[in-house]
Amino acid sequence: MGKKDKNKKKLSGSVKTALKTEKKLSAKQKKELAMLGEDDIENVIAQIEREEARRQHVVEKTIAPPSRRVNFTLTAHPFKDELIMLGGEFHDGRTTTVYGDMFMYNINKNEWMIIKAPNAPPPRCGHQAVITPTNKGELWVFGGEFSSPSESQFYHYKDLWVYRFAEKKWEKILSPGGPSARSGHRMTHIKKQLVVFGGFHDNLRDYKYYNDVHIFNLETYVWHKIELSGIPPLPRSGCIILPTPENKLLVYGGYSKERIKKDVDKGCIHNDMFLMTPEKNDQSGLKWKWVSVKQSGIKVSPRCSASAILIQPNLAYLFGGVYDEEDNEEDLHGKFYNDLVALDLEKFQWHTVTLCGKRDVTSRRRRRKPKEEGPENNSENENDSDNEIHDPSAAIAESTITDDDGIFTVTIGSASMSTVDKEENIHENVFVPCPRINPGLAVKNNALYLYGGMFENGDRQYTLCDFYSLDCRKLDEWKTILTDDISSQTWYDSSNSSSDTDNTDDSNEDGSEDESMDIDEN
Repeated sequence: MGKKDKNKKKLSGSVKTALKTEKKLSAKQKKELAMLGEDDIENVIAQIEREEARRQHVVEKTIAPPSRRVNFTLTAHPFKDELIMLGGEFHDGRTTTVYGDMFMYNINKNEWMIIKAPNAPPPRCGHQAVITPTNKGELWVFGGEFSSPSESQFYHYKDLWVYRFAEKKWEKILSPGGPSARSGHRMTHIKKQLVVFGGFHDNLRDYKYYNDVHIFNLETYVWHKIELSGIPPLPRSGCIILPTPENKLLVYGGYSKERIKKDVDKGCIHNDMFLMTPEKNDQSGLKWKWVSVKQSGIKVSPRCSASAILIQPNLAYLFGGVYDEEDNEEDLHGKFYNDLVALDLEKFQWHTVTLCGKRDVTSRRRRRKPKEEGPENNSENENDSDNEIHDPSAAIAESTITDDDGIFTVTIGSASMSTVDKEENIHENVFVPCPRINPGLAVKNNALYLYGGMFENGDRQYTLCDFYSLDCRKLDEWKTILTDDISSQTWYDSSNSSSDTDNTDDSNEDGSEDESMDIDEN
């Protein structure tokens, strides 16, 4: 009889117990999936990838605007007057659809086109996409999340893809050493590198938040995990990361949660700010340090799931977000925002973006009347919308207002300001898109574009498909490109399988499905 392997490590009792528990949970999940009629989620994703790999030809088709969605990406083409939308999700209270489709919006023609290119990545949401000008334009995509329709299964990606506009073809980049599987992370482009920060992973039994930094070299196609000096930000997802004019990276806000007792978690919304600063005399581009930043200007109300975009090299705009108020340990009430604030990336100073509205000759003439008659309304709203904000000063006041759109009432938050001259700085009746989280933001030709997103009212989620633009030079008013009638959105209450709103078909034309995400984490 041979001797036993003395080098073989014995498993501790706790490890054995964990393995047995995992085996039991896996067997239980298989039974549950069989009852739901769902295949294993990894098998589903693998099958989708095989089907996309077999695609030989590019399909480009002009279609109606994309369906309702949140947690997608919207980016501007580096050379053409086009916007690129990828992925996202939609939930109707009963099932979740995760999209893998890619659209291009032609700004000049006001047309949407769906693009089906060979070897496309599988459906996802909570991912990140970055445009680079290399090789006539490339779209880089990392990570994200996929879920089954019942949300009984979640899958986080750790894959990296590139779409080359000139070739109209996707490529999966197989480079080891990249970030672990995650969603809700942030990625940006600086010099010839992609930088990935933060995010989270959740398998329905446990979760983890990250504050690690990974850099992908766009010349060598090599990943590097960066060990920064200094005190780092706490782990988080759904934050904001922006490049500064000095080739530093700014990190602001975000969301994380921790378990305070069994089956009870406590969320934390961060409102701190940090800089990732290159070490002096470093030629490798791999030595960085964390520096805490003191913010100035107006005090922005704490929030997560806001969207931010560079308007100029030293200026960024932030829109929307949510703050979860805990009524008790298990119940949350979200305060959603629709204010537009600006961040000076050189002074780290917040400002309110005040829209002036359109002025007419009659209004200007009336302003010549004696002061005691009071100021006249010198703006008008071309978009007669039930979601109109009738008091734009709420966007910078300390208090909040209530916006009643005729269907339900939603609380609108605000960014607070130390001193405001309401009569001089605020023009009443200036249209503002309704409050929301995670809308798509993109800038092209000095115009800011906003699409979709989601907000909640009680236990209901309202996913949007409206579309707006704002001239960043005039800052007069938001122009509506697409309206959205949220009263037509179907919502299935958990108590029954029927909806008490009109039934509409929100499925996408290409029939693709994608994942679902926790709104506070993306």
